[in-house]
Parts: sequence; C-alpha cells; structure tokens
Amino acid sequence: MQHIIENLSYLQDKYLLKGFIFGVVHVGIMLLGFYTGWSINRFLKLISNGFIAGIIGVIIAHSLADLIASLIDPDLREAALGIFLGGLIVLPIIPLLEKYIIKSKYHIAIGDHEDLKKDLKKKHK
Repeated sequence: MQHIIENLSYLQDKYLLKGFIFGVVHVGIMLLGFYTGWSINRFLKLISNGFIAGIIGVIIAHSLADLIASLIDPDLREAALGIFLGGLIVLPIIPLLEKYIIKSKYHIAIGDHEDLKKDLKKKHK
C-alpha cells in the first residue's frame, strides 16, 4: 500500500494538482459504500427518524472519508484532524435546522423513496 501511495505522490507532485490522492481516495470510499450498500444510516435509524438518520449518516460518512483520504494524501496529512473536525462541527446545528427550516416538497429527500421503489421494480438490462 505504501508503495502505491509513494508512486501516486510522485505523480501528484510532478504532473497533477495537490490533493489528487485525496480526491481519488475520498470518492473511492464513497463509491465503495454506495456499491456495497454499507451505510451508517442503518445504524442511526435505531435512534432517530429516517430523514435525520440520513443527514447525520451522510455527514459522518463524509467526514470519515475525508479523514482517511487526508491521512493518505501526503499534502493534506497535516490538516487531517482539522478537516475531520470541521466536517463534524455542523452536527449540533441539525436540531436547529429541523426546528426552524421548512423543507421544500421538491427536495430530493422528500418523496424520493416512491421514485426509488418504482425504479427497483423495473427490469434493468
């Protein structure tokens, strides 16, 4: 693994922009989660409603992916803890948003599950 990181780091330094490794690892982690079906939301649904669990799950999953990616990327390693904590700092704001912000009926998280059920029933090639 270290050999791969060193080779990517060399390519990043010579030909690519800083943060390239971070981007690949971060999106790779999220993609792996989507394709494997692994979800923090499943665990969070035990303690809250599905909508809130989804929001909290996305924030935690994204922050963890940020942490892992920034620890692997040599250019961002020093900032890893700040990136992680910065991603989590918004969690205490969620109850205020839930109380005072009215969600639009057109928002993707509202009513999207009906569309998903229809898509799952369709036969795919």
